[in-house]
Amino acid sequence: MISRIVFALTLSVFSAGILSPQSAVPESKIDAVFARWTAETPGCAVGISKDGKPIVQKAYGMADLEHDAPNRADTIFEAGSVSKQFTAAAVLLLAQDGKLSLDDPVRKYVPELPDYGAPLTIRHMLQHTSGLRDWGEVAAIAGWPRTSRVNTHDHVLDILSRQKALNFPSGTQYSYSNSGYNLAAIIVSRVSGKSFADFSRERIFTPLAMTRTSWRDDHTRIVKGRAIAYAASGGSFRIDMPFENVHGNGGLLTTVGDLLKWNENFVTPKVGDGVFLKIQQEPGRFNDGEAHTYAMGLVVNDHRGVAQVAHSGSTAGYRAHLTRFPAERLSVAVLCNVSSGAATQYAMTISEMYLDRKLQPATTKPAATRQASAPVALTPEAIQDLPSGRFYSEEAEVMFEVVNGAEGLAIRRRPGTETRLRKIAGDEYALGGNTVRFIRNGNGQVTEMSLKGSRVFDLRFKKVDPLKQP
Repeated sequence: MISRIVFALTLSVFSAGILSPQSAVPESKIDAVFARWTAETPGCAVGISKDGKPIVQKAYGMADLEHDAPNRADTIFEAGSVSKQFTAAAVLLLAQDGKLSLDDPVRKYVPELPDYGAPLTIRHMLQHTSGLRDWGEVAAIAGWPRTSRVNTHDHVLDILSRQKALNFPSGTQYSYSNSGYNLAAIIVSRVSGKSFADFSRERIFTPLAMTRTSWRDDHTRIVKGRAIAYAASGGSFRIDMPFENVHGNGGLLTTVGDLLKWNENFVTPKVGDGVFLKIQQEPGRFNDGEAHTYAMGLVVNDHRGVAQVAHSGSTAGYRAHLTRFPAERLSVAVLCNVSSGAATQYAMTISEMYLDRKLQPATTKPAATRQASAPVALTPEAIQDLPSGRFYSEEAEVMFEVVNGAEGLAIRRRPGTETRLRKIAGDEYALGGNTVRFIRNGNGQVTEMSLKGSRVFDLRFKKVDPLKQP
C-alpha cells in the first residue's frame, strides 16, 4: 500500500485536472480557497468556464478515506438540489413535445394525490408555489428523517396521498418542497413510458456528452469513480451517504466538468431551443402577478449587481453549488463530499475573483440577534392545566404522547424519543425547530395539536382515547 507520506506528495498530480493558461486568476488563489482539504480529509472539486471554454478543473482531498483514493477533476459527486434544474428540463422537453402542459393539473398524471378543490399545476410544483408539504419533513416528524431508511417514490406517493391539506392555496405563497420535484420525475416516467433515468440520459445527458452523469435511482448500484460522502465527527469523519432511491429532487450523480457542459447549453443549446431556455430561466409569479426569484429549478437574481442564475445543493454529506453569470459568460461549479464543505461560499469566492471590477461594493446587514427566552416558572395550578395525552396524525402515521411534569411539557415518540417543549405563549410551544400549538374546544378542553415546521404547515394531530388505538 502506498504510504500516507508518499501519497500526500502525489496528490497534486492526481487532482490537478485542467488549469488553462487563459485563466486570469492565479492557480494559487484558487488552491487557497480549498486549502483545508488534504490527503487526510474528504474534499471538493471545482470547475470554471469562461467564454464557453473550461479553464479550471481541479480537485482536493480524498474521495474515499478507507481506500486512500483521492478526489480527481472527474470524480463523481452527488449534486443535491442542483439536480432540480435537470428534472425541470425533462418536464419542459415533454411540454415541447406536446405531451403535457406546465399548466396541466398534477392529478391528471398523479391521481393518487387528493383533490384539494383548487388548481394544483405542474408549474406550481416546479416553482415551489404548490403548497405541497415536503414529504421528507413529514417522514422526519414520524421518526424517519431522510437517509435513515431506504425511501422510494412509492413512499413519496404514499405520504403525499395522505395529506389532507396543502400548506397554502397553490400559487399564493412560496415554500420550498422536494415533493413537487419527486412528483415531476414520476410524471416524466408516466408520460414518456420510460424510466426517468433513461429519459434523462437519452434527451439530456447523451446529447451534451455528460458521460459521467446519471441518477441515483438505486443507491446500491456501483458507480465507478464516485466519492463517498462524509460528515465531521469528533475531530474525525464518518460516512454520511444518502441511502435512498428517491430522485428528481436531488440524486444527480455528476462531475464539475459535466455541470459546465450543462451550463454552456444555455448559451449554445443542444438540448431544447430558445423558447425552452427562456421558460426555464424565467422567474415565477404568484397568482396575483407578483414575481419571485425561483424559475424552473433555478434561482434567478444578482450578486453584487451582476445577474446570475444558480442553485445550491445538499444531500447527506454532499454539498454542491452551480452558478452562471450570463453577461460575463462565466460558470463556476463546486462539488464536495463532506458536510462542512461550504460549496456555495467557495463558488461565490471564486466567482468574485473573476468578476472583480464588475461587482458593486458588498453591503453587510447587521447580524440578527435572538434572545433565548427564560424558562417559564410554572405554578401547580398551571401544571394541572397543561395539555397531556396521546395525539395521532393520520397524515404522518405517528403517535405523539404529551406528558407534563414539574419542568413543563415533553413529547414522546416511539421507540425512545423524548423532546422537551419550550413555552412561547398561551398554548404555543417550541419543539426543536418546529412549533406546536394545542387547540381547545369551547369548553377549554384540548382536542387537537397542530405542528408547523419549515416545509410543513399546520399538520394536525387528533387527541385520542388512551384506551383505544387510532
